[in-house]
Amino acid sequence: MEVQVCKILAAMSPEERKSKVMCIDSDLEGSTGLKVIHQQFPDIFVQSGIMERGNFQAAAGFGMDKSKQAIFSTFAAFLEMCVSEMTMARLNHSNVLCHFSHSGVDDMADNSCHYGLNNFFADNGLDEHETTRLYFPADYHQLLKVVPAVFWDHGIRCIFTTRSKLPAIQDEQGKEMFGEGYTFVPGKDDVIRRGTKGYIVSYGDSLYRSLDAVERLRAEGVDVGLINKCTLNVVDDECMQLIGKTGFVLVVEPLNRKTGLGVRFGTWLLERGLAPKYGYIGSTREVSLVAASSSSALLRLT
Repeated sequence: MEVQVCKILAAMSPEERKSKVMCIDSDLEGSTGLKVIHQQFPDIFVQSGIMERGNFQAAAGFGMDKSKQAIFSTFAAFLEMCVSEMTMARLNHSNVLCHFSHSGVDDMADNSCHYGLNNFFADNGLDEHETTRLYFPADYHQLLKVVPAVFWDHGIRCIFTTRSKLPAIQDEQGKEMFGEGYTFVPGKDDVIRRGTKGYIVSYGDSLYRSLDAVERLRAEGVDVGLINKCTLNVVDDECMQLIGKTGFVLVVEPLNRKTGLGVRFGTWLLERGLAPKYGYIGSTREVSLVAASSSSALLRLT
């Protein structure tokens, strides 16, 4: 993410950059990637300590001006510390681009206190002034398209990334889905595979596992489709109509099963008069891998 941010900053004059952008670190720049921004643009970088609430509050204070953009970053597990400060930031219409690394559960070498599982806690604003957006790209290539597309948007934007590298998502011809020619549109879901029997809806580090399961099922003659929901908290009505008229919808996610996408996606379907068979899979134990790669497990839900 930070590489793309640096490209945006490099295109600005030093005076404009200094007046419009501030980046605040929570003593984790080496782990979250902010170190790149610090090295290239030290004049806009603020080194702070392990005090996420205060750091987010400072970023939101800078971002109160509509022309300014604050950048804040920490581990996703510590997002929960910032929830009340996000509420205050919304009341002030602050612009804060948040990078929450170590999201999900993929290849987490650190202990379980670093798992980012309750990312949807950030989606707690009122509809009246709701501009908060949650983005969890499927791979590095999609991340590169997400950052410039949302950098200058207003409000709070949370971009989630994993600790480990993720496999590149490919189309049916073996080409990168999110490479050359792809344009990220906020709020628009990506159709990875089309199906007639039903659909799996996934994102982040669950998507490549879900794709593996879908390919196995299709090889067995089960025509299952796959949706990548990069924008987690916005409904894509066109996509809902596509998937909701099939036999089933299964949400597969790396986040907490009790607080993630799955607990709301079924309601979104019903609100639109769509009633396929519905289920959702998420993290349920302290050390839990997403159980989406088993074709037999998915078949039991079709």
